[in-house]
Amino acid sequence: VIDHPKYQESRRIAIFLSMPDEIQTEEIIKDIFKQGKECFIPRYKPHSNHMDMLKLSSAEDISSLALTSWNILQPSDDDNAREEALGGGGLDLIFMPGLGFDKKGNRLGRGKGYYDTYLERCMKHPSGKPYTIALAFREQICESVPVAENDIQIDEILYEDC
Repeated sequence: VIDHPKYQESRRIAIFLSMPDEIQTEEIIKDIFKQGKECFIPRYKPHSNHMDMLKLSSAEDISSLALTSWNILQPSDDDNAREEALGGGGLDLIFMPGLGFDKKGNRLGRGKGYYDTYLERCMKHPSGKPYTIALAFREQICESVPVAENDIQIDEILYEDC
Protein backbone atom coordinates (compact mmCIF):
# COMPACT_ATOMS: atom_id res chain seq x y z
CA VAL A 1 0.00 0.00 0.00
CA ILE A 2 2.67 2.48 1.03
CA ASP A 3 4.58 1.98 -2.25
CA HIS A 4 1.44 2.31 -4.40
CA PRO A 5 1.80 5.24 -6.86
CA LYS A 6 -1.70 6.60 -6.09
CA TYR A 7 -0.90 6.59 -2.37
CA GLN A 8 2.44 8.29 -2.97
CA GLU A 9 0.91 11.11 -5.05
CA SER A 10 -2.13 11.65 -2.79
CA ARG A 11 -2.15 14.40 -0.16
CA ARG A 12 -5.66 14.03 1.30
CA ILE A 13 -6.50 10.43 2.17
CA ALA A 14 -9.56 8.86 3.78
CA ILE A 15 -9.13 5.52 5.50
CA PHE A 16 -11.30 3.34 7.70
CA LEU A 17 -10.39 2.39 11.26
CA SER A 18 -10.33 -1.39 11.05
CA MET A 19 -12.63 -3.78 12.81
CA PRO A 20 -11.06 -7.09 13.93
CA ASP A 21 -12.20 -8.93 10.76
CA GLU A 22 -10.76 -6.33 8.36
CA ILE A 23 -7.31 -5.51 7.01
CA GLN A 24 -5.60 -3.63 9.81
CA THR A 25 -4.98 0.02 8.86
CA GLU A 26 -3.04 1.34 11.87
CA GLU A 27 0.38 1.23 10.15
CA ILE A 28 -1.01 2.96 7.04
CA ILE A 29 -2.46 5.72 9.24
CA LYS A 30 0.91 6.17 10.96
CA ASP A 31 2.60 6.44 7.54
CA ILE A 32 0.07 9.04 6.33
CA PHE A 33 1.18 11.30 9.17
CA LYS A 34 4.85 10.38 8.80
CA GLN A 35 4.72 11.53 5.17
CA GLY A 36 2.95 14.79 6.06
CA LYS A 37 -0.31 13.87 4.32
CA GLU A 38 -3.78 14.70 5.65
CA CYS A 39 -5.81 11.83 7.11
CA PHE A 40 -9.61 11.60 7.22
CA ILE A 41 -11.72 8.90 8.87
CA PRO A 42 -15.42 8.04 8.65
CA ARG A 43 -18.11 9.24 11.03
CA TYR A 44 -21.27 7.25 10.38
CA LYS A 45 -24.66 8.72 11.21
CA PRO A 46 -26.83 5.98 12.77
CA HIS A 47 -30.22 5.14 11.25
CA SER A 48 -29.23 6.65 7.89
CA ASN A 49 -26.78 6.11 5.05
CA HIS A 50 -24.96 9.40 5.77
CA MET A 51 -21.24 9.40 6.46
CA ASP A 52 -18.70 12.22 6.69
CA MET A 53 -14.92 11.98 6.47
CA LEU A 54 -13.41 13.95 9.34
CA LYS A 55 -9.79 14.98 9.74
CA LEU A 56 -7.51 13.36 12.30
CA SER A 57 -4.83 15.58 13.81
CA SER A 58 -2.41 12.69 14.48
CA ALA A 59 -2.27 8.90 14.74
CA GLU A 60 -2.52 9.33 18.53
CA ASP A 61 -5.77 11.29 18.03
CA ILE A 62 -7.48 7.90 17.48
CA SER A 63 -7.30 7.18 21.22
CA SER A 64 -9.57 10.21 21.88
CA LEU A 65 -12.40 8.87 19.68
CA ALA A 66 -15.70 7.49 20.94
CA LEU A 67 -16.69 3.83 20.50
CA THR A 68 -20.02 3.38 18.70
CA SER A 69 -22.62 0.69 19.32
CA TRP A 70 -21.10 -1.09 16.29
CA ASN A 71 -17.75 -1.18 18.14
CA ILE A 72 -16.20 1.33 15.73
CA LEU A 73 -14.09 4.25 16.85
CA GLN A 74 -15.21 7.56 15.36
CA PRO A 75 -15.45 11.25 16.24
CA SER A 76 -18.47 11.89 18.47
CA ASP A 77 -21.60 13.56 17.10
CA ASP A 78 -20.87 16.77 18.99
CA ASP A 79 -17.28 16.96 17.67
CA ASN A 80 -17.70 19.86 15.24
CA ALA A 81 -14.13 21.16 15.35
CA ARG A 82 -12.77 18.70 12.78
CA GLU A 83 -12.59 19.53 9.09
CA GLU A 84 -14.95 17.53 6.91
CA ALA A 85 -13.10 16.56 3.72
CA LEU A 86 -15.78 17.83 1.33
CA GLY A 87 -16.03 21.11 3.26
CA GLY A 88 -12.41 21.73 2.29
CA GLY A 89 -10.23 20.47 -0.52
CA GLY A 90 -11.97 17.15 -1.10
CA LEU A 91 -10.08 13.86 -1.17
CA ASP A 92 -7.44 12.36 -3.46
CA LEU A 93 -7.78 8.75 -2.28
CA ILE A 94 -10.21 6.65 -0.25
CA PHE A 95 -9.22 3.27 1.18
CA MET A 96 -12.41 1.22 1.43
CA PRO A 97 -13.43 -1.74 3.56
CA GLY A 98 -15.84 -4.46 2.48
CA LEU A 99 -17.02 -8.00 3.03
CA GLY A 100 -16.49 -9.22 -0.51
CA PHE A 101 -15.14 -7.99 -3.84
CA ASP A 102 -15.01 -9.15 -7.43
CA LYS A 103 -12.34 -8.38 -10.01
CA LYS A 104 -14.72 -6.10 -11.92
CA GLY A 105 -14.53 -3.58 -9.07
CA ASN A 106 -17.79 -4.46 -7.36
CA ARG A 107 -17.83 -4.29 -3.58
CA LEU A 108 -20.12 -5.88 -1.04
CA GLY A 109 -20.30 -3.62 2.00
CA ARG A 110 -22.28 -4.02 5.18
CA GLY A 111 -25.53 -3.03 3.51
CA LYS A 112 -26.15 0.58 4.53
CA GLY A 113 -24.67 2.28 1.44
CA TYR A 114 -22.46 4.70 3.39
CA TYR A 115 -19.54 4.63 0.94
CA ASP A 116 -21.68 4.73 -2.21
CA THR A 117 -23.61 7.73 -0.88
CA TYR A 118 -20.38 9.45 0.12
CA LEU A 119 -18.82 8.84 -3.31
CA GLU A 120 -21.88 10.41 -4.93
CA ARG A 121 -21.26 13.51 -2.80
CA CYS A 122 -17.57 13.45 -3.81
CA MET A 123 -18.54 13.53 -7.48
CA LYS A 124 -20.35 16.83 -6.89
CA HIS A 125 -17.29 18.37 -5.18
CA PRO A 126 -15.04 20.63 -7.33
CA SER A 127 -12.10 18.22 -6.83
CA GLY A 128 -14.17 15.34 -8.22
CA LYS A 129 -14.25 11.65 -7.35
CA PRO A 130 -11.21 10.43 -5.44
CA TYR A 131 -9.39 7.28 -6.50
CA THR A 132 -10.74 4.31 -4.53
CA ILE A 133 -8.75 1.31 -3.32
CA ALA A 134 -10.30 -1.58 -1.43
CA LEU A 135 -8.11 -3.39 1.09
CA ALA A 136 -9.00 -7.08 1.14
CA PHE A 137 -7.92 -10.53 2.19
CA ARG A 138 -7.51 -12.93 -0.75
CA GLU A 139 -10.41 -14.97 0.67
CA GLN A 140 -12.73 -11.97 0.12
CA ILE A 141 -12.23 -12.01 -3.67
CA CYS A 142 -15.26 -13.65 -5.28
CA GLU A 143 -16.30 -14.54 -8.81
CA SER A 144 -19.06 -11.95 -8.50
CA VAL A 145 -20.82 -10.01 -5.77
CA PRO A 146 -24.43 -8.79 -5.91
CA VAL A 147 -24.78 -5.17 -7.02
CA ALA A 148 -27.56 -2.60 -7.03
CA GLU A 149 -27.89 0.31 -9.44
CA ASN A 150 -26.63 2.82 -6.86
CA ASP A 151 -23.45 0.82 -6.12
CA ILE A 152 -20.31 2.60 -7.30
CA GLN A 153 -17.43 0.44 -8.53
CA ILE A 154 -14.07 0.81 -6.88
CA ASP A 155 -11.00 1.61 -8.95
CA GLU A 156 -8.69 -1.08 -7.54
CA ILE A 157 -8.56 -3.92 -5.03
CA LEU A 158 -5.36 -4.65 -3.15
CA TYR A 159 -4.94 -8.06 -1.58
CA GLU A 160 -2.11 -10.47 -0.93
CA ASP A 161 -0.60 -11.83 -4.18
CA CYS A 162 -2.86 -9.67 -6.38
